[in-house]
Amino acid sequence: MMELIEDLIKTLAMKINGTYEIKAGDRIIDLGKPWRKMPYKELVKGVAGQDWFELAREQKYERAKQLGAAVFPDWTDLEITHEIYEKLVEDTLIEPTFVTRLPAELVPLAKKCEDDPSLVDVYELEINGQEISPGYSELNDPIEQRKRFMEQVTLSGKDPAQAVDEDFLTALEYGMPPTGGLGMGIDRLVMLLTNMDSVRDVILFPQMRPQGKSL
Repeated sequence: MMELIEDLIKTLAMKINGTYEIKAGDRIIDLGKPWRKMPYKELVKGVAGQDWFELAREQKYERAKQLGAAVFPDWTDLEITHEIYEKLVEDTLIEPTFVTRLPAELVPLAKKCEDDPSLVDVYELEINGQEISPGYSELNDPIEQRKRFMEQVTLSGKDPAQAVDEDFLTALEYGMPPTGGLGMGIDRLVMLLTNMDSVRDVILFPQMRPQGKSL
């Protein structure tokens, strides 16, 4: 999936602009250079400290506040960590970067990493401080998938009949081969390739105010 999305974006850049170099505001981003692959935990430790994942939740909460992250006392360990990533890491990823090996709780449909079941075989492609594309190895184990659905039910307090997709689990039981999937933020990609600052400048049908109404 990473090879596919990298080739797709490079091909588009060359067809649209005639070069792998794209303008992003005052920056020049060279899509032709090797794209980085960085584990989620290493990026978080880069801004929050090498000991971050050894700290107790209360210590993480205090350090996150010191770093300027907007965290709340009732947040879980994972919520605090992900706020650090989203607010203090993501914006700094200007050159194309595949963020890999995310916490399993963040992507319940992804397959776990073979060497660490607390992580999943996922990427988030970041360019110019924005997520352009997510992708992952699909979880195809029906027993593990049911377990994760039930964990979500416990956390959310929802009715299992509404939160668990029994049809999907049945399909997995019949058998699904090793599979990869990806998504694409088309609007963000068009913004990136055309050096536009606002999504309103690139979407086909921007939301308009009602006729005769002033702002």
